Amino acid sequence: MSETAPAEEESDPVELEVPADPLAGHPATAYFWGHVAAAGDVSDDGIEVVTNDEASARVLAAVAGGDVGRDTTSREYAHDASITRTEDEYTLSIGRDEGAGDGPGLLGRSGALGLPVDGRGNYRFGAFSSHDRELLRGLLEGCGTVCFKSKSGTVGISFVHDDRELLELTQELIDDCPVDAPFGELSETSSGGYWFGVDDAAAPAFGTWLYETCEETGCFAPSRRRKLEKSLERAESYD
Repeated sequence: MSETAPAEEESDPVELEVPADPLAGHPATAYFWGHVAAAGDVSDDGIEVVTNDEASARVLAAVAGGDVGRDTTSREYAHDASITRTEDEYTLSIGRDEGAGDGPGLLGRSGALGLPVDGRGNYRFGAFSSHDRELLRGLLEGCGTVCFKSKSGTVGISFVHDDRELLELTQELIDDCPVDAPFGELSETSSGGYWFGVDDAAAPAFGTWLYETCEETGCFAPSRRRKLEKSLERAESYD
């Protein structure tokens, strides 16, 4: 069984006000690093971030520079391998000598820029503590799923990733958010990764909170917000 995602409309270049330091606390950098942690690859040669929303890819490029490439891919659903989804995929590639900042090196830095982690490999997103909503939004759009559950008439929000520690950090961020959003324990996926879901009863409030200020910063994937809104509408009208 397969389905083809509708093509996104062409979008104009995104203009965002971003800090010169890509690790500085700011809504745009929090959103960017959420995407990188969830669906990115960081190496000495640069950074690659993958998203299935062109507008979101353009936002990430506006934050950090680089080039956006387009491809078509098919992948299995995380919880049902019998269903595949064919969709456009956009990859932001930032080479060592590219970026939004001035000066030598990746993103204007003289040394290699990796994910914000400490010496033991633990994520350090403290600089974004005032922008947890944008960080969580980037994480959801990078490694999360939003769906309508027809059997129960509820909205499902879950996070899937190979890195258990990243999902544990995501759980901590959800714990600290201003809405009450209980979630399940981390479980293994059939592919060897991990996943957890926000309780169905809490998904509407959590999803609404996650996107309610997105227009103010422009840091969001329009297709993901539309899917959330449509899922919430279906849940509200479910009999």
